[in-house]
Amino acid sequence: MTTIPVKKELLEELVDLKMKYLHDEVEKILQKWNYDLPTKFFNHAKDGTLEEAEDDAITLKHLLDQREELLLLKKNWNTN
Repeated sequence: MTTIPVKKELLEELVDLKMKYLHDEVEKILQKWNYDLPTKFFNHAKDGTLEEAEDDAITLKHLLDQREELLLLKKNWNTN
């Protein structure tokens, strides 16, 4: 594996851009189904209140997991 030096500022900017993209995608899904909170959407997708929402619920979970990973990464950068 090759290591390439990159300025921390550039990495932070790229992570911020990715986080904005993830936020926008999360909002699109929630707006599509007229929800404000992911947890309520997940509950309704799981219990069948929302038909045909399973794919969007899976996508939303993946987006939120990615966002959490990036937040943790940024937190670790700021503590080092």
